[in-house]
Amino acid sequence: MIEYISKPFKWFFKLEAASGLLLLISAVIALIISNSDYSTLYFETLETYLFVGINNFGIKMSVLHWINDALMAAFFFFVTLEIKREFLQGELSNHKQALLPIIAAIGGMLVPALIYIYINFQNSVTLNGWAIPSATDIAFSLGVLSLLGSRVPLSLKVFLTALAIIDDLGAIVIIAFFYSGDLSVIYLTLLLLTFIALLILNKLNIKKFLPYLFLGLILWFFTHESGIHATISGVLLATVIPHRKKEKDFSLLTKIEHKISPYVAFGIMPLFALANAGVSLNGVNFNSLLSPVPLGILLGLFVGKQIGVFLFSIVSIKLKIAQMPNNSNWFSLYGVGILTGIGFTMSLFIGNLAFAESTQYMDGVKIGVLAGSLLSTLVGYFLLLMTSKK
Repeated sequence: MIEYISKPFKWFFKLEAASGLLLLISAVIALIISNSDYSTLYFETLETYLFVGINNFGIKMSVLHWINDALMAAFFFFVTLEIKREFLQGELSNHKQALLPIIAAIGGMLVPALIYIYINFQNSVTLNGWAIPSATDIAFSLGVLSLLGSRVPLSLKVFLTALAIIDDLGAIVIIAFFYSGDLSVIYLTLLLLTFIALLILNKLNIKKFLPYLFLGLILWFFTHESGIHATISGVLLATVIPHRKKEKDFSLLTKIEHKISPYVAFGIMPLFALANAGVSLNGVNFNSLLSPVPLGILLGLFVGKQIGVFLFSIVSIKLKIAQMPNNSNWFSLYGVGILTGIGFTMSLFIGNLAFAESTQYMDGVKIGVLAGSLLSTLVGYFLLLMTSKK
């Protein structure tokens, strides 16, 4: 009986589009709650402080910061594992195939940032949000792409996955240099020593995850206290997880990736959306989109991403620096370029950092991100639907 009842759920979680769909549902729920009679409870819960530690030793942060600093570190740990595997032993191990998403990601980060800067150039406070439209949401974009099924070749799905991960990692680098607080030399030294210890574990080819996890938690604490954004610890930890091509029967990287994938896709990401997508729509109208912050984000995501990704892709392919993904054409590549404008998760994440001291702009960030992502979803999906074959 239990097996019979659980079958639909197993089928749902195996769908490629499931994580993107759940992310969308979570965002809609957040919007509904934040515009209902429970809005006060919603925002007060996110602002509630929780202490984790023993006696006086530990960390005290709001619920929102635990989600954005701790759980998002796990998210970046996962995506870094994924891209590392693709580069070591996947379609991206071919240097020409690897170069295309790297070059496209650079264009997809540069052009949206320039558009935002152009619109917000005269305001030094709003200018701080220049990186918000630079990132692509992996779950949403792949979810939309997977809805098209066999119309889209596997090579384009790999291209979009790699591009999204690369510009998410690019966003993390931006966070480290532009959105970190005052740096602590002591904790930076402890961070470096912990990372060296992790490298030693890698060199010794330790195949148990527990030692990496133990040092990874310490690394997260030192990163958080150092003034660098805590999510970088997830990236650093993933780089030392061993994955050797000669060891076909066992790879710690692959094992961990498969183990944590459902928790990231169906736990961390929906929870992030639920905590970050809530915005009061009271008084919001078309003119609200014309304010510098939402307009810069909207145009950056919907216009800047597709221009940057497609233009840089064309140039690299024409110059034979990179090669066109297998079984694809210019129309399908352009359609995928539009989908990179779905910046939901990381755009909201960067927005929280960019305006941590100017929270009055956060509603504009959320409106711009939602509008830009929605336009990119609809236009990208229907273009691919009309120009691709079954």
